[in-house]
Amino acid sequence: MAYSEFMYKVLQATCENGNLILKEKLSSEMEGKTLKIIIVETDELEAKKERFFSLLHRHSFALPANYQFDRIA
Repeated sequence: MAYSEFMYKVLQATCENGNLILKEKLSSEMEGKTLKIIIVETDELEAKKERFFSLLHRHSFALPANYQFDRIA
């Protein structure tokens, strides 16, 4: 996988003795590069995902089987 200047990748890691241990290795292309890290606790991410799906469920509705989008109207 080629990394670009604007590449974003989400990885999981475990904090052990103040160090982040990644669940997967980075590409050799990343060797020697400085990275910016955003830390999000997994529990917080799960809570946000649950809130999103709850909101989606509350604001969704079923369309009739014969529904067709009418772009002209």
